[in-house]
Amino acid sequence: MSDQEPTAPESPGSSAPKAGERRRARALVMQALYHRHYSKSSISDIEAEFMVDNDMSKVDSAYFRDLLRGIHREQGDLDRTFEPFLDRPLGEVDPIELAILRLGTYELKHRIDVPYRVVINEGIELAKRFGGTEGHKFVNSVLDKLSRRLRLAETRPR
Repeated sequence: MSDQEPTAPESPGSSAPKAGERRRARALVMQALYHRHYSKSSISDIEAEFMVDNDMSKVDSAYFRDLLRGIHREQGDLDRTFEPFLDRPLGEVDPIELAILRLGTYELKHRIDVPYRVVINEGIELAKRFGGTEGHKFVNSVLDKLSRRLRLAETRPR
C-alpha cells in the first residue's frame, strides 16, 4: 500500500486535487480551527476570512470547506471519539494539537478515500510545523490508536 494520497488520473483540463493542494487545505483548516478556538467567530465568518486572506489558487478549496464545516458540525462527536486515547483531560490539550486531532479524526471517520497512514503522517507534519516540541509524538500516538479502531480493515495485519 502506498503512503501517497490517491489522486484521479489526470486528463487534459482535469482539475483533480493534488496531494500538495490537500496538504495546504489541511494546514489552513488547522489554523482556522485554532483561530475559532480563541475568537469564537462564526465558522462561516472564519471560512470567508480564510478564503479571502489566503492564496487559494494552490489549495483544494472544496476539501478545505468540507473539512472545516464537517469538523465544526461534529466537534463534540469527534472529541468523544478520540478522548479515550488521550493521556490528559481534553481541556488540557494544547489548542494546536486539539485542532490537529479533530482534523485527523474527521478524516479517519469520513474520508476513507485518504489512507489512514496519510492521515497520521499529515497530522504529525502539522504538529511538527505548528505545535510544541513533543506535540507530534502525542498526535502520532492518538491518531495511531484511533486508526486501529476506525479503520480496522485497513490497519489489520495481512
